[in-house]
Amino acid sequence: MLTRNENKEILSKSDKIIITTHHKPDGDALGSSLGLYHWLKSQNHDVHIIVSSDFPTFLDWLPGRDAVLIYPDDMALCQSLIDEASLIFCLDYNALSRTNVMEGVLRASTAKKYMIDHHLDPEGFDDYRLWDPQAAATAQLIYTFIEDCVDEVSEITPEIATCLYAGIMTDTGSFRFRSTTEQVHEIISKLIRSGARNWEIHEQIYNSSTENRLKFLGHCLLNRLEVIHEYNTALFAVSKQDLEQFQVTTGDTEGLVNYALSVKGIRLAALIIDRTELIKLSLRSIGDVPCNEIARKHFNGGGHFNAAGGSSEGDLQSVVHKFKSILTEYNEILIK
Repeated sequence: MLTRNENKEILSKSDKIIITTHHKPDGDALGSSLGLYHWLKSQNHDVHIIVSSDFPTFLDWLPGRDAVLIYPDDMALCQSLIDEASLIFCLDYNALSRTNVMEGVLRASTAKKYMIDHHLDPEGFDDYRLWDPQAAATAQLIYTFIEDCVDEVSEITPEIATCLYAGIMTDTGSFRFRSTTEQVHEIISKLIRSGARNWEIHEQIYNSSTENRLKFLGHCLLNRLEVIHEYNTALFAVSKQDLEQFQVTTGDTEGLVNYALSVKGIRLAALIIDRTELIKLSLRSIGDVPCNEIARKHFNGGGHFNAAGGSSEGDLQSVVHKFKSILTEYNEILIK
C-alpha cells in the first residue's frame, strides 16, 4: 500500500485520468468508480469513467451516472480519452481481460495503471496497487484511498458517501456476508455521517424490480430450481429461451443464485445461464466450500472463496452435467 505522500505525488503528476472497471459493472464496480470520480473531480482533476458495457438499471440513480461513458457506444471519443490519459484507475478487477472489449486498448495505453481491487491472484498489469483480498468490497478500498489522501474527512461529500455505501452494501449482501467486519461497519457509520441516506439506497437498489423481472424470478423458482440433496447443492439452469420469454435485461439475474443458497441445508449453489456466446456460471457457498477453486479448475473462472464465476463453451445441458459430475470431488466438504 502506497503512503499518503506517494499517492499525492502520483495524482499531482496526472493531468488526465480515466477510471475503468470490469465488464457488466455491478454495484461495487459502479459505486467505487463513481465514488472515486466525485472525489477526483472535487480535487480539480480532469477525469472520465469508461466502461465496456451497460449495467443494471437499478444503478441508474447513482450520483454522476450520466458521466459514465460506454466504450462500444462511443468508441472514437473513448479511444481518444484513453490515448490522452496519464493515469488509469483499474477498479474491481485484477486482469485486463475482465474489461472485455477494452482489453486491447488498455494494454496498448502508455498511461500508468493503478489497480484498486480485492480479488485473488492479480495478473500484474499494474504500476501501482491498493490490493486487499480480505476487503469486503472495492468501494471499501476506495474509502481507504480517499481517507489516506485527504486532510479533512469533510472532503467526503454526500455524493461520494452514497456511491461507496452502495458498493459496499451490494458486495456484502446487505452486510450479511462474513466479509462484513467491524472495520466495514465503522466505514459505513462514517459514510452515513457524511450524508449517505442508507434507507434510500436500499430502496433504490432492492425495490426497483420490473414486472418482467419478478415474473422471471417466479418462473425460475418454480421451474428451474433443482436441489441435489445428497450433495447439499442447488442450482438454476436458465436457457436462452427463458431469457427471451421474460425479456431479461442486464441486472435481472442479479441475486438469483442466492435463492438457491437460501434453501435450508444447502452449502453450494450455482446459477448456470445460456448467454448464447457462452454458458455463464455464478457460484455461491457457505463455510469451507471453495467456489473460487471450482470456478478456476473447471470453468475458466475465479473469484472469492465463497463467491466466484466462470464460463464454458459447451451447451447448457453439458455444462449442467459437468457441474454435477464434479460434486463427488467435494463430497466430504459438501456433506458436513
